[in-house]
Amino acid sequence: MIRVALESVAIAALAYFAALNAIYLVFTIIAWRGLTSHRRQRMYAAVDEAFASPLTPGISVVLPAYNEAAGIVDSVRSLLALRYPAHEVVVVNDGSRDATLDLLRTAFDLVPIRKALRDELKTAPVRGVFASRGERGLLVVDKENGGKADALNCGLNASRHEYICAVDADAMLEEDALIRVAQPVLDDPELVAATGGIVRIANGCTVDHGRVVDVALPRSSLARLQVVEYFRAFLVGRMGWSRLDALLIVSGAFGLFNRKLVEEVGGWSSRTVGEDIELVIALHDHLRRRGERYRIDFVPDPVCWTECPEDLRALASQRRRWQRGLGESLWRHRRMTANPRYGFLGLVAIPYFIVFEFVGPLMQVLGYPIVLAAFLTGAVSLAFVGAFLAMAVLLGILLSVSALGLEELSFRRYTRARETATLFVYAVLENFGYRQLNDFWKLQAVAELLRRKGEWGEMRRRGLGLQSPPS
Repeated sequence: MIRVALESVAIAALAYFAALNAIYLVFTIIAWRGLTSHRRQRMYAAVDEAFASPLTPGISVVLPAYNEAAGIVDSVRSLLALRYPAHEVVVVNDGSRDATLDLLRTAFDLVPIRKALRDELKTAPVRGVFASRGERGLLVVDKENGGKADALNCGLNASRHEYICAVDADAMLEEDALIRVAQPVLDDPELVAATGGIVRIANGCTVDHGRVVDVALPRSSLARLQVVEYFRAFLVGRMGWSRLDALLIVSGAFGLFNRKLVEEVGGWSSRTVGEDIELVIALHDHLRRRGERYRIDFVPDPVCWTECPEDLRALASQRRRWQRGLGESLWRHRRMTANPRYGFLGLVAIPYFIVFEFVGPLMQVLGYPIVLAAFLTGAVSLAFVGAFLAMAVLLGILLSVSALGLEELSFRRYTRARETATLFVYAVLENFGYRQLNDFWKLQAVAELLRRKGEWGEMRRRGLGLQSPPS
């Protein structure tokens, strides 16, 4: 009886890994074609016309900040330096207990102003609003602590433009990132509801005054593994879902949204730790129920550089939070699951995230010991074990290396041959322990959801920029 059970579970594990990697293989092909097409289209992008046209929509860049003294000044400087015809930077100090607000006051010569904020979205009380004497496009709002979603909603209330770009406080956007991420909106403003750019790891890079001036690999092995992981997640996963019109995640670190639509769905939700995925699914739900044509796009070349965790404790906290946010959003929008009314999104995309991203880690953690137990008890043959390892490990390595290939052929940010070789090694190594550890953290997140544990968690910032003198 035990042998039969082990055999059945082992076969299920083999089928699971075969299906998962087959899907990623399809996504890699879609991404390859999509990136090739995007590179051709970029050659004809009317960037200069966008700067000259009076019809180019304005963008309010909203930056929520809680205890971000380590890098807030450099982050704001990088946002103010963005190339875009009409943009403002709205910093929301969410009740920080460190020197975040004092540093902003000193660096940008802030003075208090009287400004009436809209009240479309309810937020924690605002304590004050400040403008800069030296930077006309900077507004700082000081409010009581309410969480990241609450701070984003407050920033939306304070902003004046029709599009909102949400960025993290430790984020550094490249100079042309805003015009690039807005390109789908400029091409078809009536159709595009939201866009997102790529997030890259800044650890190891040389940063000066909020700008990455030299791209290099992190020294930390844990951070290097995340570099490869981000390639696969963005260049394969998000590129693939975007091309299929079923993108569920626009990174909270760098996303552009139609302001009116965000207000219609009630803004960013404070009832989940995954406010980014919740907003995107809410937009899908809202627009599908209204029967409107729309697009939510991933744009692969506008870059947001961000700091990643370099210790296991901080990384585990981050990944558990992401998984809890995914689970909360899938549950809140469960009526979309397998619902023909939502088309490919409801019939394929959401079931995929339930089976492979939320429930799947159970199989990825238990699959290896179960197949080993099945082999030791004679329930499966050595050939079966070989087939399982080929599906679970060798295909995983192939897909990671393929994601690295997409990066090298399309963007090649790491120009040194030694760095490329190092990334290739880490693309192989991440399949032996790192992925399984991530899946274990995801299982912990499911347990936390069942216990209704919803803390945000906190990552201690080191500050990636070279500290510059006050303006």
